[in-house]
Amino acid sequence: MNIVWFKRDLRVHDHEPLLKACQSGQTIPLYIIEPELWQQPDSSWRHWHFIHDSLQDLDKSLQRYGGKLIIRTGNALSVLEDFRQRLGAFVLWSHEETGNAWTFKRDISVGEWCKANGVIWHELPSNGVVRRLKSRNGWSRIRNERMSNQLILVPQVIPFCSQVTSELIPSKDHHLFGKNMEGRAQSGGRTEAVKTLFSFLKDRSQKYTMTISKPGVSARHCSRLSAHIAYGTLSIREIEHATKKRIKEINDSNIPESKFLKNNLTAFLSRLAWRCHFVQKLEQQPEIESQCMNPAFEGMRESNFREDYFEAWKYGKTGYPLIDACMRSLIENGWITFRMRAMLVSFASYHLWLDWRKTAHYMAGLFTDYEPGIHYSQFQMQSGVTGINAIRMYNPIKQSIDHDPEGKFILRYVPELKNIPQTFIHEPWKFESYSNHYCEPIVDHLKAIRNAREKLSERRKDSGFKENAKATYKKLGSRQSRIKKSKPLPENKIQTIFDF
Repeated sequence: MNIVWFKRDLRVHDHEPLLKACQSGQTIPLYIIEPELWQQPDSSWRHWHFIHDSLQDLDKSLQRYGGKLIIRTGNALSVLEDFRQRLGAFVLWSHEETGNAWTFKRDISVGEWCKANGVIWHELPSNGVVRRLKSRNGWSRIRNERMSNQLILVPQVIPFCSQVTSELIPSKDHHLFGKNMEGRAQSGGRTEAVKTLFSFLKDRSQKYTMTISKPGVSARHCSRLSAHIAYGTLSIREIEHATKKRIKEINDSNIPESKFLKNNLTAFLSRLAWRCHFVQKLEQQPEIESQCMNPAFEGMRESNFREDYFEAWKYGKTGYPLIDACMRSLIENGWITFRMRAMLVSFASYHLWLDWRKTAHYMAGLFTDYEPGIHYSQFQMQSGVTGINAIRMYNPIKQSIDHDPEGKFILRYVPELKNIPQTFIHEPWKFESYSNHYCEPIVDHLKAIRNAREKLSERRKDSGFKENAKATYKKLGSRQSRIKKSKPLPENKIQTIFDF
């Protein structure tokens, strides 16, 4: 008997655990809804809405091949023990998961339970993350080799164990997943993922690089695949193969704009590689969810936490138009482009001097595409506590002028400014009667940045700082030139179910 434990891999395509389990004998596709996971501070209703769609789609896919998705609610150990008591010995199959600290500890407990009960657990690699990596120098080579491998076939038949029945998938508004707050969540599921990938490669990517930092139009021209990757409705390898196939078609077409179109997709491939790079950091050092990469920065912000600053930042009431528009947009839509995410974190960490651990949990709940490996690595980078990355203090006024020059995005989400002349849209406090329309800036930009630089500089002088920074780079730092390289696949190795 084989149990395939689906976690953040909600698909049947390019799914090695599913194929190998079906080749081994009777198979039970299992998804466990773990109440304790949904009580964690980084969980939210938005994640469940996306997962709910994806589970329904996964069940339909499994049924096409003779299977069925079995849903269980409860502690993973209790669920697995119940199966052992009912069915006897079984083999457990899953992908390796690089999740938050709670799932890391849960997997350790499951591993111990398996050993104690004679259950073999096959955890197979997922995407470009390498478990038990000996040296960071070899990571890029392994990752690229995996991406060049052929896609895993869907089982022709799933030898389903029909004596097992399933619970119903809880509704989207079930109390277990928290109260549905303001806003919406991106639709999940494999069907939606394929449509999104197709539209990006065929059409939307044409303005990818020129709009990627612009908050108003990036929602259309970015891939919008991040949530699908986070919950595994598509594998990164599938996306890479499909993208490289599209690049080849563009090359063969000899159309005048082929170089421009190809450059957009090549930039996208580079970002897929960087995504794996950041998740790899959490895989190698799970502590970065709660501990600064460089310990010199511990205790720097915690004792001076301003709850009033936090509340103003949370709800887009800081008095800085682009900051507030971005936060309100994120609350409404569950997504915003990367540069604006970085700017929100930078403003919280430097201007407001808020501890990144608390702001990280809040934003995790807002992002439909929350991916712990990227999330905590980026929060540390944008908060200046890694010791190995450049300090990026975004000027919210400059970002506003550069990326929303006419203030269209700002006015969409900060309607209080509709009666402010456009000349003052980026700095409304310079308009004589702005206070009748909009709140005052929560801090002075220049003073706040100067203060942050001074405090960071003092910490970087601590004894042991340089040694810790060197150790962090050796373990987690990028080997940048190698990450950017993405060799074209031989034509006979490109494998995809997508036609463009």
